[in-house]
Amino acid sequence: MTTVVALGGNALMRPGERGTAAEQLANLRRAVTALQQVLVRAADGLVLTHGNGPQVGNELIRQERAAEEVPPLPLWLAVAQTQAEIGALLAAELRPVQERQVACVLTHVRVGADDPAFDRPTKPIGPFYARAQAERLERERGWAMSSDANRGHRRVVPSPVPLDIVELAAIRALATAGMIAIACGGGGIPVVRRGDRLVGVDAVIDKDRASALLARELGADFLLVLTEVPAVYERFGEPDQRELRELDRTHAEALLPDLAEGSMRPKVEAALSFGGETLITNFDALEDALAGRAGTRIRVE
Repeated sequence: MTTVVALGGNALMRPGERGTAAEQLANLRRAVTALQQVLVRAADGLVLTHGNGPQVGNELIRQERAAEEVPPLPLWLAVAQTQAEIGALLAAELRPVQERQVACVLTHVRVGADDPAFDRPTKPIGPFYARAQAERLERERGWAMSSDANRGHRRVVPSPVPLDIVELAAIRALATAGMIAIACGGGGIPVVRRGDRLVGVDAVIDKDRASALLARELGADFLLVLTEVPAVYERFGEPDQRELRELDRTHAEALLPDLAEGSMRPKVEAALSFGGETLITNFDALEDALAGRAGTRIRVE
């Protein structure tokens, strides 16, 4: 049986950090320590996925500022670069704490060329900006900007629905052999099929949706989604917000319209898409969540 764990951005960067390699390694060390119980539980096969929103945004900034010296790369290659970067950091922290081999699979994910997401960017990437700075970036760079959970404004890019995981057979072979596979980083490198070729496109696939597709295709029995908050909330951010401990399909579907589109909604949608048992929580509440005392479990039959 295989467990898929989707690591949120807070596994790598904390509020106020710049995202240096040292900071990300320190955060991953804490994350891996918190995951010890999961590492033991998933003895038969474990696949780790991760986000890359802050990292891919930072990579694009580096390329724009160096454009006069070095030709900038398209967004899909920035996704590939950060997928390898984060995979290397995560593998470095996993290897000393367990005996299984760790392999990072550079993963391509096919999307539809006609996906309506290309006309409606929603996926936040990169750092937060104040309103005035965000408006200037919209004018000067043509970026689409959006307010993000009252923390500022971020650039948003297309986030098409993942359809196929190109390296699925390789990931399955690693998991079946009892190894730890790091895959679908940042949701995977987005590609579309044109004739007999797969061609990269500028987008960022939501890593939770890609993780749900991967878990379903692998026949996983459990999907763990680690994010910034300890659970799914009803009326999140309001004085009467309420933590939800368990959801079935009916309740989860009814809740979707009230969830943030670029944040919690894709996580609940991923749980519905996976079709098995999903646990949504954060690192601080993980031990209690695994014991049923925290987090939100979504069971879909």
